[in-house]
Amino acid sequence: MKEFDKIYISWRKGQGSRRHIVGVLEHTIDERYLFSYDKLAVEKAKEEGFSPYTEFPNIETQYNGNVLDIFSQRLIKSERPDIQSFFDFWEIDSQFKEDKFYLLGHTQGLLPTDNFEFLADYNLVDGIHFLTEIASLSKQNLHPDLIKVGDVLSYELEPKNEQDNFAVRVLKDGKEIGYIKKIHSRIFHKLTNNRLKLIVKAVDKNGTIKRIFLKVSY
Repeated sequence: MKEFDKIYISWRKGQGSRRHIVGVLEHTIDERYLFSYDKLAVEKAKEEGFSPYTEFPNIETQYNGNVLDIFSQRLIKSERPDIQSFFDFWEIDSQFKEDKFYLLGHTQGLLPTDNFEFLADYNLVDGIHFLTEIASLSKQNLHPDLIKVGDVLSYELEPKNEQDNFAVRVLKDGKEIGYIKKIHSRIFHKLTNNRLKLIVKAVDKNGTIKRIFLKVSY
């Protein structure tokens, strides 16, 4: 089993706004890459200003062909002098450094110029680990000294959460910190007896904590 064969495309109006899962990029068993929109999610996102991806304007169409090549333009260029630091931060397995689908899923395709995120639906395979960013931080107003790199955090599943039945609440010493991002949270619900481990990878703070990156491992 692969680490993942689907990457969901998330969009939100801005920092602190609700994430809409507007589409999915799928790697099929016959080695094709397909992209399609979730029409209902797109209609809701449009109420907040969403516009379809420039190269994929029709929300009724299932796209194929050069889909992965277009989305992989979001990846950092391999000739950049800081490419190894980028790989080290995201803990990219060296054997997959040329695998655009793997890279897009593991690095989330984040750009400062838009509000899209590419969120892999991870499977429970041996040695799985990935980075994710805690959601809902803007509601917490956390003191900058509360969280530091290396902290081990805990979590609780919230299958009855009205917003998302795959919700996962993150805590430190019983205090709520935020939530695991949509889609990334699904792997937590695939476990029966064992637990995933959460370790703080990086913290961005300025007066309060702005961003927390977690390493999730199994």
